[in-house]
Amino acid sequence: MASYHLSVKTIKRSAGRSSTAAAAYRAGERIECQREGRMHDYTAKRGIEETFILTPEHAPSWAQDRAALWNAAEESETRRNSVTAREWELALPSEISAEDRSQITRQFAEELVSRYGVAVDVAIHAPHREGDQRNHHAHVLTTTRKLEPEGFTAKTRVLDSAKTGGIEIEQMRGVWAELQNHALERVGEVERVDHRSLEAQREDALSQGDALKAEELDRDPEVKLGPAANAMERREMRAAEREGRDYEPVTERGRAVHAARQARALFVDIRERLELARDTYGAEREAGQGRVSAGLAALRAAASKDRGTDRNPEDSRERLAQVVGRSQDHDDTPKPEGRNYARERLKEIMEKEAERDGQSVVYNLDGHNDPEFSESAERETRKPSVNERLQDVLNKPREKLEIEDQRDQEKEQEVEKDREIDRDIDRDPGLSH
Repeated sequence: MASYHLSVKTIKRSAGRSSTAAAAYRAGERIECQREGRMHDYTAKRGIEETFILTPEHAPSWAQDRAALWNAAEESETRRNSVTAREWELALPSEISAEDRSQITRQFAEELVSRYGVAVDVAIHAPHREGDQRNHHAHVLTTTRKLEPEGFTAKTRVLDSAKTGGIEIEQMRGVWAELQNHALERVGEVERVDHRSLEAQREDALSQGDALKAEELDRDPEVKLGPAANAMERREMRAAEREGRDYEPVTERGRAVHAARQARALFVDIRERLELARDTYGAEREAGQGRVSAGLAALRAAASKDRGTDRNPEDSRERLAQVVGRSQDHDDTPKPEGRNYARERLKEIMEKEAERDGQSVVYNLDGHNDPEFSESAERETRKPSVNERLQDVLNKPREKLEIEDQRDQEKEQEVEKDREIDRDIDRDPGLSH
């Protein structure tokens, strides 16, 4: 699934860092730092797909040389605690091509040049060979001073100020989200990224009436693993693969990240099943099927979504059963405002084409009979609710369902024959009692 990441860091002398070392490492080059008198050689580094430098229109030509650019940036700063560079770290969508990833990264760098008048040094990295193969990313180093024809001039105070820095970075986060979403749309991907906080996204989902999306966003932000924990988790992944066992995180952060990702994947799976169920229900209703028959067809379609894949069908049935029965007594998980969003969403799906107020659907889902038939319900044993029927469908194989459907049809034919005989007896005076 598409995910959003943009972080901004500073290269500070007070932390023992230099812009020349940072540029050499990210570009995989050899740069001599004239200020420190040190050689930074990272030519053996692998996984660097592309590097390029962008500068303002009238910048001096020497700025296209990486070593000259960052040595000049170091020379322009005289204080011991100076910030000599700023790094924008970007996650690139794995769903698009390498050419598209390069294009949107270049567009983002061009926006930085145009907006702040700085020089921008870009390095696009491939996923680590032992890590997540979707982890395409870019390191974008920018100078902290404007680059003009005479060289480096004024500091970019708009990014340094506590009052304006956060606002500027948030706006650039929005620019990066927009670039990614346009690229995803061009290749036909449905997923989109969002740069806003989870709380802001949840409030927006509630305002649009998308309760399931709001519930999905009601979670803590994913924690960052960090270099040490990431290395430990990679070693455990390799060991699990060699030994033919399931990977289990070994660090506390690893467990938190793994659980968060599993939860997100589960919500995406549930959302896809509900969308499939909704579409199937609408098609069945248009074809003339009743509400119950259409609902059963919708659940069959949702339950068979993963048929033919390696996923365990029992797991799929269990997750889907949680969707249609989450408000049972054993589920004491607190819900926002006491609402069961999944049940409400299923109700909306089932009553969408019914052209009625949906009250009978709600009663059936909750295990009660339709109020319109309350008089006959007093004389008959309560029939299974829709929810009970759905649960029964999820736990039966397709072959058994087909056999039972055939049996039901045969029983209905026998009952109809008996009724015809009774009517003939009533019409024949010689056979009446």
